[in-house]
Amino acid sequence: MRLRLLAPLALSLALPLPLAAADDAPDPALPDLSALIECRLGYGDFMAYQPVLRDPLAAVALGWRPLPQANPFMIEYRLNAPVTVFGHSSDHIAFAGDGVVAVLDLADPRVLARELQLETGVDTPEKALFGREMRAEETTGPDGGPGWIDSAVINVSNVDSHPGKTLAGCSYSLDPPDEVEEPADEPAPATVAVPSPAPAVPR
Repeated sequence: MRLRLLAPLALSLALPLPLAAADDAPDPALPDLSALIECRLGYGDFMAYQPVLRDPLAAVALGWRPLPQANPFMIEYRLNAPVTVFGHSSDHIAFAGDGVVAVLDLADPRVLARELQLETGVDTPEKALFGREMRAEETTGPDGGPGWIDSAVINVSNVDSHPGKTLAGCSYSLDPPDEVEEPADEPAPATVAVPSPAPAVPR
């Protein structure tokens, strides 16, 4: 399983979203948010939301209200119209690193993880982290070359900054082709020293 998960482990490692040029503008026809959270879309759809995250006015135009940053690795919004994801309704979403989650009113993430048949990443009394790769498809990369992998990993977890809540969503990635390793030169055959015959002993 590719544990490209959002919380709690990945939240401690996530980096801020890259800055974009000032003339970036949000796509007027953004992909469906529920489908994005449920891992039913792709990396390009996730990236279509990045200009919104960099422009609070664009977020407000979508009916999103930016929330105070309770977690330094999450950008949170309150939605005017709630979304339904994984069978639960929520008006609270968050973007973190390479993923997006809905913040659900579920005290124990293990219940949803079992329903979604996720694999365990971390399961302690304090922390719970579950995930499963939903898709990994070969595609053309930004360099125009083949062999890039567009993947989506479903995540269900909890995090200290949001007690009593479950974070459920998807992380997306576009990974370059694996580098082909050149075969190592074959080692030269080992030389075995053959002892010289002992001189004959005259009788």
